[in-house]
Amino acid sequence: MSDVLRYVGRRVIQLLIVILVAGTVNFLVPRMIPGDPVAAALAKMQANGGQVAFDAAALIAEYNAKFGLDQPLWNQYLNYWVDLVHFDLGVSIINFGQPVIDKIEAAIPWSVGLLVVSTLIAFVVGSLLGALLVWPRVPRAVGWAASPLLIMSTIPYYLLAIILIYLFAIAVRIFPAANGFSPTTILAFNMQSILDIAHHAILPSLSIVLGAVGFWALGMRSLMVSVLGEDYITYAESKGLPRSRIFIRYGLRNALLPQVTALALALATVVSGAILVEAIFNYPGLGGLLFAAVVNKDIYVINGIVMVLIITLAFTVFIIDLTYPLIDPRIRRHR
Repeated sequence: MSDVLRYVGRRVIQLLIVILVAGTVNFLVPRMIPGDPVAAALAKMQANGGQVAFDAAALIAEYNAKFGLDQPLWNQYLNYWVDLVHFDLGVSIINFGQPVIDKIEAAIPWSVGLLVVSTLIAFVVGSLLGALLVWPRVPRAVGWAASPLLIMSTIPYYLLAIILIYLFAIAVRIFPAANGFSPTTILAFNMQSILDIAHHAILPSLSIVLGAVGFWALGMRSLMVSVLGEDYITYAESKGLPRSRIFIRYGLRNALLPQVTALALALATVVSGAILVEAIFNYPGLGGLLFAAVVNKDIYVINGIVMVLIITLAFTVFIIDLTYPLIDPRIRRHR
């Protein structure tokens, strides 16, 4: 029991160090973006609101004081961590007065609904396809179906998104080209809203699935090749077990463990990997919100979203490290 507690303690310390280092980088990088974020925000508001005479320098200085950007960098850094400890992510510079945490809470359900589901579909289809590619006496149709998917895995998500928009939103006009729902839809928990959201999510989801299936298939294929030569596969075949049972219980199950680790990491970073997809489709998720924040130099929104990603990834790795011995009994915790 004491060994387990020491093991968990070391992992907790590693978790805190990762968050500290990554959080520091998250603080510094947005502030290294060229230009004054407050001046950029005022210029945008003036462009949208017409020509109004005002003392720009005085207003910029006042806003910098409100946001604490006139303080020394080390003082801003301390305030940054104090606010994070109190779960305060600040307010948006572009949408002054709107808390960053409210913007993130509004965007998270869209990203989870689109990106997590798409990643899980790609994982299941790709892993099964990759395992079948090397399993003996599998129909050739599996290889024929896998070839175009493997080719599409070399194409970035955003290029697939542009191709799908041209084919199915412009040339054929089956699916909408952008947005998460129709402008005339009043969102509510009813079948009409669900169908409208699902209809708008098909193209962005398809671009993610098509771009990721080949990745999961190639990874599973290499893992399955190593499993085929194991003694327990030969033993199961010598017992005369059904081939479907050998494939699932002895082959797929043992080759799937590294894939599960990769899946957990992919789910933790799925938003950052599909930022351009959400931006292209003008999807109201975290990726689109982060893209807009970078373009507008909204540093507090950037800090808030990236910090959510950092904490999500760090805790995901931490949980994987603790639960891996439960997934695979062959793994044991040692000092």
